[in-house]
Order: sequence, then C-alpha cells, then structure tokens
Amino acid sequence: MLEYKLIKKSKDTKARVGEIKTNHGIIKTPVFMPVGTRATVKTMTPEEVKDLGAQIILSNTYHLFLRPGPEIIEKAGGLHKFMNWHGPILTDSGGFQVFSLSANRKITEEGVTFRSHIDGSKQFLSPEVSIDVQNSLGSDIIMAFDECAPYPATYEYIEHSMNRTTRWAKRCKDHHKNTDNQALFGIVQGGMYKDLRKKSAEDLVAMDFPGYAVGGLSVGEPKDIMVDILDYTTDFLPEDKPRYLMGVGTPDYLFEAVEHGIDMADCVLPTRIARNGTAMTSVGRVIAKNGKYKEDFTSLDENCDCYTCKNYTKAYIRHLFNVNEILAYRLLSIHNIYFLTKLMENIRNAILEDRFLEYKKEFYESYGYED
Repeated sequence: MLEYKLIKKSKDTKARVGEIKTNHGIIKTPVFMPVGTRATVKTMTPEEVKDLGAQIILSNTYHLFLRPGPEIIEKAGGLHKFMNWHGPILTDSGGFQVFSLSANRKITEEGVTFRSHIDGSKQFLSPEVSIDVQNSLGSDIIMAFDECAPYPATYEYIEHSMNRTTRWAKRCKDHHKNTDNQALFGIVQGGMYKDLRKKSAEDLVAMDFPGYAVGGLSVGEPKDIMVDILDYTTDFLPEDKPRYLMGVGTPDYLFEAVEHGIDMADCVLPTRIARNGTAMTSVGRVIAKNGKYKEDFTSLDENCDCYTCKNYTKAYIRHLFNVNEILAYRLLSIHNIYFLTKLMENIRNAILEDRFLEYKKEFYESYGYED
C-alpha cells in the first residue's frame, strides 16, 4: 500500500533522501508535488507534467466533491483513469478549502456545514464524508479531515481546534475502507504554540498513520516563526514514515522544509504565478510580461533546459501576454514546474553528496535570497 525507505540523512541538518513506494510507482524524496486542483494541472496535459519530472500530483477533495462529484469519477474508474494520470496521486481532505473559500460555514463536532463558493448551495463535509469521497477517487495518499486554523488565533481557539482535529483524525482512520490501496496521513495542527504542536503530533503518532503532514503553516505567519515551529514539530514525527509540509512552493520555503526534515511539499504557486506572467529562474523571478523584454531575444533562464527555455524568448513570451494568448500561460507553467522539480532533484543529489548547505548557499546567492 505504502512503504517508506530512508536512504540518506544529511550530516549537518535534518534533511534526508528517501523513497515512497505506492501502487502507482515509487516517489523519490524530497519531492515537490504540482497541484491539479480540479483533476488537471492548469493548462497542462498529464503527459507534459510527467515529462517535466513530476512524480506525483495533488488533487483537491473539496473541488471534486462539488464538481463533477465523486460518483462520476468512480464510474470512470477512479481519478487516475478519469484524468489519464498513471503515477501516484495525493488528495487533500477538503478541509482547507472549506475554511478558506466557503461563506457562512458552521463548525460542529459532527463536521462542517457550508455554502458552495460556486452556487451558494448548502453542503456538508465531515471526517466520514471526506474519507468516502477520497475512497471513491482512489488516490494513493489521502488526508485526514482537519481544521486549518487562521493566523493569528488565541491559544484557547487553537487548543480547541487542535483537539477536535485529533478526534476527527481518529474518525477518519476508523472509517477508512480501502486500507490496502490508499494510505491515510494524519495532519499535525496546533498553530504557533509548541506545546500544542507536540501534543498533536504525539496523539497522531499513537494512532499509527502511514505518514504525517504538518498543516497550519505558511498561512500568514512570519517566516522565522514558520521555520521555528516546523523544526520543533518534526522532532516528534517518526523517522521511518514520510513527512509532508502542506502548501509551500517558493524555493526558500522548499529549502527550509527539506532542511528541517520534510519529504513532500505542494503548492499551486508555479502555475498561479505563471498565469500572472512570472517565471522562477536561477537568478530570481522574471516578470516576463514586462515591457522591458519587448526586444529581449534571450531565454527566460540561460541555465535552464526546459522546453520553454530551449525554444522561446522573453520577447515572444512577452508578446503572448500582451495579446492575451493562452500559450503564454502554458509556456511559463512548463518552465515553473520544471524549475521546481529540477530544484528538488538537485537538492536530493546535494544531500546524497553531503553538500546540502553548500548548495543552499549557492542557490540563495544566485536567486537573491538572504540566508
């Protein structure tokens, strides 16, 4: 169903290289997972995403629950067949979207009643409903239903939310019907309070999930607080199981995640900023739609060998944005996804060669980050 193999640990940090074996292939970690929210990575075909080096993609339970509905995907033979992706898939629980997109939501011990962001219809998600939907989708890794609490929030609110998330995790585990083919991960919550993070992690580890996510970070808190809480939390997670930091995708946050013991990360960032005209490159961000590139006939990144950089210039891409051509979004999405998958490959190699911190320093200097 799912097996994690630890291959190498960094000599100076918590960074590590491993492999996650699933029914749809082996994932080499650390790994960045492109997000296919509605059963598609925006503007991309599954074959293109695979060719860019993506090993696993993430889809969203909330959105697929609303449209087209789990019944249709189940009739199609599951999410892999429905979207023609033959590698591993992770689905999140829908909890984050319920709390971030839905108006007039009501949280009870039973679950969450909310209004659809699409048509305002009344909907209900609970631990059991989320698991039923994910069982129908057939994804390789599924997530427990949790509350992603806001930042900032009081200690009392976070404690109450965290304890309910733990109770929901137990209900998810008890309700999960497809344990032979789908690995259910627990999600550590606790806000920015270390004692609550410790309790959440210890309670979930006692339930013996196949893997663990760290949720509720990168939700608006300062970076130094995020790093401190992450570093503290991973100490309480098993070494022999995968660790997943939810919702991070900038290069610096990926480096910090890996440095502090994380194996998996996901974010909509590469395709979202592509649609806004931004490319991540080895020398920092390039705003490709800017007028200064009107006569720039060089590639986005001279150090990149992706399809976009090998075939198109900044001037051409700037032109595509200027005339509102969809190809502009595709070319930048290709580049950004490749950039992050290649970055994680380089990080893996650096850990294997005992030069992770050196590589981080080199990258930060080139990209323009301050370490």
